[in-house]
Amino acid sequence: MWKRSSKTSGYKNNGAYAIKLSIQYTISLLFLFLIPSCAPKHIEMPYFEDVHFEEAISDLKRVSSIDAIVSVEYKNKDNAMSGDAILKISEDSLHIRLYYLGFLAGEIYEENGIIKSNPRLDRNKGILLVDGLKNSFFWWDIKDYFIEEDKDTYILKNSYREVIINKKTLLPVRQTLEVNGRDKLIIYYSEPSKIERDLNSTVPSLWYNSRLNIEFSNHSVDIKIKSYAISYKSDL
Repeated sequence: MWKRSSKTSGYKNNGAYAIKLSIQYTISLLFLFLIPSCAPKHIEMPYFEDVHFEEAISDLKRVSSIDAIVSVEYKNKDNAMSGDAILKISEDSLHIRLYYLGFLAGEIYEENGIIKSNPRLDRNKGILLVDGLKNSFFWWDIKDYFIEEDKDTYILKNSYREVIINKKTLLPVRQTLEVNGRDKLIIYYSEPSKIERDLNSTVPSLWYNSRLNIEFSNHSVDIKIKSYAISYKSDL
């Protein structure tokens, strides 16, 4: 009886050992599939440290308008709203079509400082969406500025505006504007993205920041750019 019991016990141990091997083999296969996907991916970043800054600004000043499709998330201390928007922005004008759940929810027009909107905008939303978006996209359109620099950044300044630009990417990282001489509108930039040029084009690829965060007086707008297209003055 003892011997028979021992044989039966050995059979059970062999079965458990086989199950253990099967589990270890399965885990090993999972690791083989997971390791490549978990490996850090190379993210291409713009590098223009060898480009003269004034030349880059001069080229950007050739841009006549920007068309973009964006997602928008508006927040204040009481609530939050989100939707999508179609933008057309130039140095002198702005047109925004706002959508919620796929339906047109509002439109904003601005030209030479005159704003028309439907529905009517309150002051804070107007500053966020008009001054914020226009200056964030046309960040190089700054008048009568002087340049300061440190190891990593150029700083463009005038009496009411400051734009901090990364030297390596030649893209802005932060912008601050004074509104009505006292309030501050702050714009943060992140996630550089590239517009690919035609293979036959002699113009280099254009980079832009695809994420914007605009803050003003306890209100904020988060912008994610989904598509981005530019027109040059020479194209007209």
